[in-house]
Amino acid sequence: MDAGLVALAYYLAYWFRFDGEIPAKYSDLFWRTLAFAICGSLVCFVIAGMYRHWMRYSSQREYLKIAEGTVLAVLALIGYVVIIQPVLVVSVDGLRPLTVPSGVLLVFGLLTAALITATRFVAHVIFMRGVTGWRTRRSGRKVLIVGAGSGGHLLEGELRKNPELGYRPIGYVDDNKKGADILGTTFDLDEILEDVEPDEVMIAIPSASGELRGRVVIACREHGVSVRTVPTVFELLQGGNHLTRQLREVRVEDVLGRNPVRMEIESVGGYLTGRRVLVTGAGGSIGSEICRQIARVNPSRLVLLDHSEANLFEIEREMVDERHVQTSVSVLADVKDEERMREVFAQHEPEIVFHAAAYKHVGLMEANPIEAVRNNALATRTLTNIAGEAGTLSFVLISTDKAVAPATVMGASKALAEWAVESANARFGGTAFCAVRFGNVLGSSGSVVPIFRRQIAAGGPVTVTDPEMTRFFMTIPEAVQLVIRSGSLAGGGEVYALDMGEPISIMALAQQMIEFSGLKVGRDIGIEIIGRRPGEKLHEQLFNSYETPEPTPAEKIRRAGRPGVDPAWVEYVFDKVGLLVAEGDAAALAAAVAELSTGRTAMVETSAEPSGGTAS
Repeated sequence: MDAGLVALAYYLAYWFRFDGEIPAKYSDLFWRTLAFAICGSLVCFVIAGMYRHWMRYSSQREYLKIAEGTVLAVLALIGYVVIIQPVLVVSVDGLRPLTVPSGVLLVFGLLTAALITATRFVAHVIFMRGVTGWRTRRSGRKVLIVGAGSGGHLLEGELRKNPELGYRPIGYVDDNKKGADILGTTFDLDEILEDVEPDEVMIAIPSASGELRGRVVIACREHGVSVRTVPTVFELLQGGNHLTRQLREVRVEDVLGRNPVRMEIESVGGYLTGRRVLVTGAGGSIGSEICRQIARVNPSRLVLLDHSEANLFEIEREMVDERHVQTSVSVLADVKDEERMREVFAQHEPEIVFHAAAYKHVGLMEANPIEAVRNNALATRTLTNIAGEAGTLSFVLISTDKAVAPATVMGASKALAEWAVESANARFGGTAFCAVRFGNVLGSSGSVVPIFRRQIAAGGPVTVTDPEMTRFFMTIPEAVQLVIRSGSLAGGGEVYALDMGEPISIMALAQQMIEFSGLKVGRDIGIEIIGRRPGEKLHEQLFNSYETPEPTPAEKIRRAGRPGVDPAWVEYVFDKVGLLVAEGDAAALAAAVAELSTGRTAMVETSAEPSGGTAS
C-alpha cells in the first residue's frame, strides 16, 4: 500500500508542478526514476522504523517516524538522480544533467507524508475506536497485556467475551515470543507505552519473576499507566477459574526477592493424603496457608486448632464455604492448656502435626517475656510430649531465623522450642520430630510490609530503624510449600532451614513501597530513621556458628548439621525456666533466656553437671 501511495505522490508532484502538462524531458525523468522513488522510499521507511508496529497502533510517535522516513526518501531520491544515475539531455549549450525540480521534491515529500499519515490514522480509527458506538469507545480502556502465552491469551479471551467490563486488548508484550500482536519485550516497554498509549497494563504471567514484574511496574509508573496482574501460580491454585475476577494491583511482594520455587504440592505433600493432620495456629497467616495447601492433598481429617475465635471462624468458613473441604474440624483451644491438648489428641488422634501457633512480634514479646516463653517454648515442650506419647508419626515445628544466636526474648523462646523438639525426638522413637527455620514472610501479621503499607496510607512518615538493616523475605505460599516438603524429609531430630535467597535492604523496601504507591520519596512521603530497638540485629542468619549447612534432596531446603544435645540437660533447662514463668518473675526470666545468646555450645559443654547449674 505504501508503494502505491509513493508512486501516486510522485506522479501528482510532477502533475501539480507543471499544471497537468508535463514536458517530455521531465516525463522521461519521471519514468526513469519512478522505480527508485518507490523502492528507495520503502527502504527509508524501514530505516525510520515505520514498520515496527501495526498501523492500528499509530500515535504521535509513529507520525514523527513518518516525517523522518519521508525526509530520508526525498534526500535519497536527490542523491540517486544527481550522483548515481544522471540523466543527460541535449540542449543548445551542450550536455548537462537533468535534476528533479525543487518544486516536485517539495510536493512529493508533502504528499507522501500526508497520504501515509492518513492511512495510519484511518486504520487507527477503525481498529482501535471503531466506526460506530462512540459511547463504547469513550468508556472502553485500552489494555496492553504482558505475556503472550496461555495466560495472556486466556485473559484476552475473557476481556473480549465480557465487553461489559469495558476493556479493549490492543496487543502483547513478551520477552520470549514473536508475532504480529507482540509489540516488543518488556525491555522495550518505555517505547511501547509511548507508541500505543494504553490506559492499563495487565501482567498475564502467573509464574513471572519479581524482576520482570518490577521492570513492568517501573515503566508504567513513569508513564502514569496503571498496572495490574493476574494471580501468582500459588494464588491461581487456590482461587477460582475467572482471571478477570482475580486481577489485582501489583504488590511489593510480587517484585521482591528471587524467583519462587514451585513444587507440585500433590506430589511433595502426598504423604499427607488420607492422614489425620493437626495444624495449631490454624487461623494465623502461616497456619491458614498450611491448611489451604494441605486441603488440596485430601487428608482424611484436617483439624484446625486456634486460640483466637475470630481467626478460627475465618479459616473454617474459607475451608467449608469456599473450598468445600468436608473433612475439616475446627477446635477452639489454647496450646498452653495441657489438659485440653490431651483431649484433642485423644479425640482426633492426629498422625501429622504442624505446630504453627506462636507469638512472633518482637517488641511485644520483649515487653511480655513470661507469655513469650510460656507460649513459644513451654507449650511446644508440652505438645511434643503429648504427640510422642500419642504415637504421632510426624511433628513439624515452624521456627524462625531469630532463633539463631537469639538476641531477643522471642528469638530465645523459639530457640528453646527447637531444643524441645530435638529432646523429644531422642525420647520418643516412634515420632519423627523436626523444625523448619525461615525468615520473614511477606504479608504475615509480623512482617514489616503491612506496617509500611499502613504508614503510607496514613501519609507517612515510613519508619526504618536503621538504614543498613537487611532481612530475608519469602512469600507465605512458598514458605509453606517448603515447610510441607520438609515434613516429608523428616527422619527425626532435624532442623531444616529454607533458602531465603539474598537479604533485602529494609531501606530499599521502604522506598519501593512508596514508589509502588505512585508517590515520591521525600516529596510526598518521608522516611524517618528511628534507631534500632533493644536486641534488634542489623542482619539475620539462618545458621548458628556451631551449625553446618548440609544439602537435602529438596531444592531450597538445607539441614543444620549440629552436635547433639543431652535430653536431660534440656529437661533441666525447661524445668528451671518453667519455674520462673510460674513465679511470674519477668526480670529473672528475661535475664535467663538472654543467656541463650551466648550459644548452645556453651550450654552443652556445661551440661555434665545439671544439678549445679542455673536457669541460664
